[in-house]
Formats: sequence, structure tokens, C-alpha cells
Amino acid sequence: MAAGAGGKRGAAVVALLAIGLIASGCAGSGAQGAAASPPATASAGVRTVTTDAGALRTRFEGLARELGVPGAAMLVRTPQGQITATYGVTQVNGTTPVSLDDHFRIGSNTKTMTATVILQLVQEGRISLADKVAKYRPDVPNGSRITIEQLLTMRSGLANYTTTLALNTALDTQPQRAWNPEELVAMGLAEPPTFEPGDGWNYSNTNTVLLGLIAEQLEGKPLAEIFQERLFTPLGLRETTYPAVSDSTLPEPYSHGYMYSTNVDTMASNVLPPAQLAQAKAGTLLPSDTTRLNPSWAGAAGAGISTIRDLAHWVEALGSGAALGPALQKERLASVVPVPVPLPPLPDPQYGWGIAKIGPLYGHTGELPGYNSFMGYDPVQKLTIVVWTNLAPAADGRPPAATIATSLMKSIYGG
Repeated sequence: MAAGAGGKRGAAVVALLAIGLIASGCAGSGAQGAAASPPATASAGVRTVTTDAGALRTRFEGLARELGVPGAAMLVRTPQGQITATYGVTQVNGTTPVSLDDHFRIGSNTKTMTATVILQLVQEGRISLADKVAKYRPDVPNGSRITIEQLLTMRSGLANYTTTLALNTALDTQPQRAWNPEELVAMGLAEPPTFEPGDGWNYSNTNTVLLGLIAEQLEGKPLAEIFQERLFTPLGLRETTYPAVSDSTLPEPYSHGYMYSTNVDTMASNVLPPAQLAQAKAGTLLPSDTTRLNPSWAGAAGAGISTIRDLAHWVEALGSGAALGPALQKERLASVVPVPVPLPPLPDPQYGWGIAKIGPLYGHTGELPGYNSFMGYDPVQKLTIVVWTNLAPAADGRPPAATIATSLMKSIYGG
């Protein structure tokens, strides 16, 4: 799920996504046991999985090359071991190879963190899923009928601010602008609701930014501090951060991020026009460097930064319940239901309390201009898949990391 979700490219890129061109293809890899281990196979009555390190790396590298990403990384972990691989470089026309230590913008994977904080507050009795949003934000249209749970499940009907022309124009003309979350919410609330509360499903970043503001209201401190105290420190996520609104940097080492065209020009479609698509495939059209685009426009819905190992640790905690009590965790996993819109390439996507289910994996996807990532964890098989790319979307409109991860999932689970 991209922080700038809503089925659009650029700032508005990706619905439930929202889940190389110049690269030299210098694929590197590392494994702990998995490369030499026999395939992991499920026990009787459970879906069979097979993790062939060589086959997974070949599939990963082939798709990264086909999608034209400058760089990418993958991590697959099972009880039998870990398989990792890297592809390409951190910068177009550069020579620094991608590494597993590289920091990248995680986009809408941040939503799972915001939602987890809200659920912790539910667990502590400080807020209820049945509470009306108006109790905390009387300025929200239909707020007396929208519940906290509907914000978590994208069923509030509130419009998505990241699909507005105003935001996309600002991202193109003022890439370093620092956005206050109240500005973001105001843009979403100024748009007509898309449906009556509970009567539909619409992936809207307005929902999650509101939840972040409500968490700050209840805790009396910034969301960055809340994340650090409740999630990052307890779970040992030392390479994961939620930057200040004025901070457009990434910690070293990091990968640059790239996208084609502009946010406004690509609002209507993820796919480049035919002439530009041909140029991109030929290598005569280069993507723009979006690394320093200030991520504050994504706020609690997508401004986070992490590494592939930290993101794997986080999604394992998310799927196993390490951040919640057993009862509420069970309810959270049970909250996912099919979404009423097709979201290729994701197989049978479902959505619940700030968490997605993609095939057998619980997790999320994330996309910001220049970065795409996928994280998923199967609590039955204890299998983790994380992929990130430094191009988003691909020139042909596909979400690169989600496309690669879906292919890896098919290889592992079959079909």
C-alpha cells in the first residue's frame, strides 16, 4: 500500500499497494543456511511451501531486470534459514551496489505502525474501536457516524487527500515543503465523502493521518516519540525511524529513489505514454531522483524509513502478535476481509485493522515516488518475504517490489 495510495501514479500512487533501466545487474546475495538446506516443506494438512534459494534468486534478479529498476533487495526467511539477494546500484549511473543495510522509504507500511499504536491504546482502555471520530475530531464530516474501526479498515468514506491536484502540484513545485498533518487532513476533509460511513471501501490516507493525530492527542507527544517508545525500542528496530516534518534526509547508507515523469502528469495512469515507455525501455529516458522529496506529505500514512532486515523483523512482530496481546491479535488477523476492487499483481488481497492479507501473508505494501516495498509474514509457516526497489512505479505502471514479491510467493507456495 503506498503512502500515496488511491490507484494513481506519483504522489497518489497505489491502492492496496497502495501494494532496470540503467542498472548493471550486479546481483549479490547472502544466505544463512537456506542456500544449502533442503526445501522447506509443510506438515500434513498445511499448504506446502518450497524455498529453493537458487530459484528464488534467479526469479528475483530476472524480474528486477525486466522491471527496469536501478536497484532492489529481497529477503525470504523460514525456520530452515534465510535467503537474501541484492540487485543493481543505489544510484542511476552510480557504482555503489545495493546492500541489505541500505535505508529506504517504506511508504504505507507505516500504516501498520500507526494502526498498531491505536490498537495498543484500545488494549489499554484509552480508546474504543466503536468510538465515534467526532469524540476526538469534531471537524470531521460524518464524524458522529464514523468509528475508529472504520478509519482502520478504510470504510469511513473520507476522501483521499493524496489524489488531489493541489497536493500533486505542490509535490512537483515544492518538493522540500514540510507538511503539517493538519494540512493533509484539511485537504481530505475539504473533498466530498466518497460514500456513507460503512457503505463501501476506499483506500484513503486521510484515515491514517487522522489516526496519527488522535494517537498524539491521547498520548500528548509527537508520533515519532510514540513509535520509538511503543514499537521501535521494545522490538529492537534500531534502523527504523519516523522523521520530523522538516527532515527529508535518510540515514547512511541509503538508496536513492527514482520515478518517471511528474506527479501531476501521471495522476491519471501508472503507465508512461507509449513514446516515453519505449524511451525508458531503451534507456534514453531516465527517471528523476526523488530521494529528497520531503515525506511529511505522507505523515502517519507513509513517512517511515527502514532497512530490509528491520522491516522483516517488524512484519514478523506484526503477524505474530509481538506488539499486541493474544486476544486482540487474534481479532486483528480475523478482521481482514476481501477488498471490493482488483489490485493486481496482489493475489486475493484482503484488508483489516491497518493490516493487509496478501495470499497467505499478513503485512502491507508501501510506495512513495521513488520507492516500493512489500512485507509479508505467514504465521502458520513462519515464513517472511520482504522486497524493496528504488524505482516506483515501473515505466510500464507495475509496482516493482509487489510484482517481485508476488512472483516469489507463487514460487514458494505454488500456483
